[in-house]
Amino acid sequence: MLDINKMVAQEHAEPGSRGHLFELDPWTEAMAIEMARQDGLELTDQHLGIIRYLRDCYADHGGTVNARMLMQSLEEEFAGMGGHRFLYTLFPQGPIAQASRYAGLPLPPGTRDLSFGTTH
Repeated sequence: MLDINKMVAQEHAEPGSRGHLFELDPWTEAMAIEMARQDGLELTDQHLGIIRYLRDCYADHGGTVNARMLMQSLEEEFAGMGGHRFLYTLFPQGPIAQASRYAGLPLPPGTRDLSFGTTH
């Protein structure tokens, strides 16, 4: 259940964190698929694997893992599939920012802009 204090904090949060959930419970894969569809992206099992990985990491560590460490962890986890390049191919707006959004997670600490992890 969403905590009212977290909801109020989200309303007053900086723009980069808006649209990201603060609880894991209200999220479903169907929500992620629909959100991506609206953005013009069709989520495959590979996309969902990355999203699940981010959610598991958040469930295990909360919001304590910073963006750089999370990116390194993603690259190691998916190294056999192409690592860095593979992640950017699936999430062109950045594997941390875009995948976190679809995963319903707040941006990790250290993410200074929404394009974190992009090739720009």
